[in-house]
Amino acid sequence: MMPAHIVKICGVTNAADAQAAAEAGASAVGFNFWPGSPRFIAPAEAARIAGTLPGGILKVGVFVDPDLTGMAAVAREAGLDVVQIHGDVPPGGDGLRCWHARRVGRDGELSIDSNESAEAILLDTAVQGMRGGTGVPFPWTAARGLQQRVIIAGGLDASNVRAAIREAQPWGVDACSRIETSPGRKDHDKMRAFIAEALEEFA
Repeated sequence: MMPAHIVKICGVTNAADAQAAAEAGASAVGFNFWPGSPRFIAPAEAARIAGTLPGGILKVGVFVDPDLTGMAAVAREAGLDVVQIHGDVPPGGDGLRCWHARRVGRDGELSIDSNESAEAILLDTAVQGMRGGTGVPFPWTAARGLQQRVIIAGGLDASNVRAAIREAQPWGVDACSRIETSPGRKDHDKMRAFIAEALEEFA
C-alpha cells in the first residue's frame, strides 16, 4: 500500500539513528551505497540496521549511476524496499521500486522527462561536485504542478520544512546534512524536530 506521505531520513549509518528516526515517526530511512559519499555504508551493515527497524519503515538505497546487476544484488543483500537513483536509471529495473533523483538549479531550473516512469521524483539542489546531501535549498515552487509524485530534499530541517511543504505540495520530504552532528551521525533532537514539523504540516 502506498503511504499518503513520505518523511525520510537519509544518510543513516548506525542503528541508534535508525531507531530514533523510526520512533519519531519517519516513514523511510536512506542508506547511501555510493563509495564517494561520506555517508557510505556497506550492504551487510545496512542489512543489519534494517533488521532492527519495525515493519512499515521503507528501507531506501541511494545509488549513483548504477549498473542494474550490482544495484539489484545490493538491494537483495541489504533488504531494500526502494532504490533511489542519482544519474542514469539502468533499463529493466529488475522489479525494483525506483525513486529518481533530479537536480534543480538554485534559480528553480528543472527538466523532467515526460516519460519518467519512476514511482517518485526526488528533487535536490544542483551543487557542483556533489551528488545529493547538499544542505542547500532550491526554490520549492519549482516542484509544484509536476505530474509525478515529488519528494523534496536539499537543506531541509525543522525551521523550513513546513514552508517547503506549503510551497511545493510534495508527496514527501527528505532531510540529511542539516540534522547531523557530522556526516552520517544524526542529531536526534534536530531529527525529531524535523519529523514532527513535517508530520504536522502533512496532517
